[in-house]
Amino acid sequence: MTDSKPEAGPGRRQGRVGVVKTAKMQKTVVVKVERLVRHAFYGKTIRRTSTFMAHDELGAKTGDRVRIVEARPLSARKRWRVTEILERAIAEAASPEAAQA
Repeated sequence: MTDSKPEAGPGRRQGRVGVVKTAKMQKTVVVKVERLVRHAFYGKTIRRTSTFMAHDELGAKTGDRVRIVEARPLSARKRWRVTEILERAIAEAASPEAAQA
């Protein structure tokens, strides 16, 4: 039997898709990853978030959707790497009148 789903064994790096929460550091972004889980007793679907610090050579900005993959430890808290920017953030309105409306 052939299994089309790739297994998460040795040599496979986990990947996640999330939104850049903070991009104020040099070559580092904080990525917020959301997942949906069912409550054990009530059965209601709950949104859980995790944050990861990721190394960014691509220049992602706050609000961008990015794909991150596991990497070797790059610093004390940074163990992920940005591989691609899936979707750029929508540019804010240039005029201050549009922002107030």
